[in-house]
Amino acid sequence: MAQLKTSYMGIELQNPIIAGASAFTTRMDSIKKIEEAGAAALVISSLFEEQIQTERYKLEEELEMFDNRYAEMTDVFPDIKHSGPQEHLMWVRKTKETVKIPVIASLNAVTPKTWVEYAMLLEQTGIDGLELNFYWTPKEFEKEGSDIEKEQLQVLRDVKKAVKIPVSVKLSVHYSNPLNFIRKLDAEGVNGFVLFNRFFEPDIDVREQKHTSPFNFSTENDNKVPLRFAGLLYGNIKGDICSSTGVFQAKDVAKMILAGANCAQVVSTLFKNKIPHLGTMVQDLSKWMDEKGYKDLASFRGRMSKKNTKDPWIYARAQYVRLLMNPSKMLGIHPTV
Repeated sequence: MAQLKTSYMGIELQNPIIAGASAFTTRMDSIKKIEEAGAAALVISSLFEEQIQTERYKLEEELEMFDNRYAEMTDVFPDIKHSGPQEHLMWVRKTKETVKIPVIASLNAVTPKTWVEYAMLLEQTGIDGLELNFYWTPKEFEKEGSDIEKEQLQVLRDVKKAVKIPVSVKLSVHYSNPLNFIRKLDAEGVNGFVLFNRFFEPDIDVREQKHTSPFNFSTENDNKVPLRFAGLLYGNIKGDICSSTGVFQAKDVAKMILAGANCAQVVSTLFKNKIPHLGTMVQDLSKWMDEKGYKDLASFRGRMSKKNTKDPWIYARAQYVRLLMNPSKMLGIHPTV
């Protein structure tokens, strides 16, 4: 029987399938089901500094709402302050105490100081690893791409100095050259890379003429991007590779490992196929490995990466040119004379 064990960020995993951060990792009942279904690890829903800032501002606004009307009563209320990240930290600690599988915390901070402060607080909960979410929403014309990378590199350095647990970085694909930035992060000692993050994207309801922010689930076609980068990165960085986005079935996990990934994170498939589907994915991966004669993941990891592929163009843009030169192949048809 195939051996599914692997290692990610130095953390030993029973198989390569991790439940990514989502609504399912915000409730204890679903967290227990995730463990029972066979996930190798789980990522707790993110600690967002912006959310805490908004909640704190709202609390202060409500407490001061009637100050101008009843000035003589402003000191009647107790000195109430927002608890900050404490509620989230309590939840992370409870999760770690409840499940036996590795627990990875996810962090989205804003200021350099808070990145370090929250990272240290999360480490104290007993988590096995920390996932930093690095991205930048384009909204400033003056901001140079190189400046964004420098700021994020400095955040990583500061966090790595402050904590002893393994640290991964979950990235957006929207960098000028993701490969170059990943290499820079790798040089700073990142333990793992999650490829890639998905975001809420603005939309417009043309009937009502108003902005909307629909939740966008991934599809299986979306896994081509993380597959491509896993294939390009394999053998070129020290950090481990965790493919994310568009991983729905065992075959998708197999693809990522063939390209060079150590493991894969799943979210959308949990919503579409429900949590027990994790067990099906684990079983199907084991069955596929047995059929192919692979005893363990190392037997085929990176087998179809750029490093180990004979066709030098398979991961290059020139492949598109080749398809254009042979449109019948691109369309899956065979012209007859």
